[in-house]
Amino acid sequence: MPVAPPAVKPPANSAAKSTVKSSLKQPPAAERVYVHIKGAVLDRRYEGGTLLTEGELAQAVGVSRTPVREALLRLEVEGLIKLYPKKGALVLAVSAQEMADVVETRLLVEEFAARKAVPASAQLIGRLEELLEEQRQLAEAGDLAAVSVKDRCFHAEIVRNAGNDILSRLYDQLRDRQLRMGVAVMEAHPGRIAANIAEHGELLEAIRSGDADGAAHVVRRHVSRVRVLVRGEDR
Repeated sequence: MPVAPPAVKPPANSAAKSTVKSSLKQPPAAERVYVHIKGAVLDRRYEGGTLLTEGELAQAVGVSRTPVREALLRLEVEGLIKLYPKKGALVLAVSAQEMADVVETRLLVEEFAARKAVPASAQLIGRLEELLEEQRQLAEAGDLAAVSVKDRCFHAEIVRNAGNDILSRLYDQLRDRQLRMGVAVMEAHPGRIAANIAEHGELLEAIRSGDADGAAHVVRRHVSRVRVLVRGEDR
């Protein structure tokens, strides 16, 4: 009488192999340090003027100093920090000139995109409604960094809808500066959070109703306000 073959049991070390496999998917150490520092700079946990040391960063992320140096060099190229040999890395503050440049570039791109958004597709309207609701929820939760990200996503969606890849890439280059400025404005002017959401609602309604001139007007008023607020001229 044939004997059934014994059931094949999974190797005892299968869980260990799974653990090793998942660890292999972890980003390289330098990338983890880069993400950690950049995220902290953009949401202002590391504010402008903060001096970061390799040792502190290595300890915070749980890596050696070599990947920390790699990440810092990359961030210096992006203009977020300034390296000082044997001292550390200084987080650069957003300058008045940088702020003015960002606002001017945003106006050029976003006014054009707002006009191009009309007539709007149902897909664009639906996406803007979704982003606006997410902003409201995040604002109620008090998560300023996440609100700033959704704020930027709202405008980026309109820019992408313009169908100009060159403009979209140009706009993407402003992302980091927009996020830093957005968090700074909301921290200094908490009442601006609700105003931003209300203005996004106005922009959405102008686009929904097919009012290209009205949409461009809302964008100009909305974006220009950033420069006024960062200067401390809340009016």
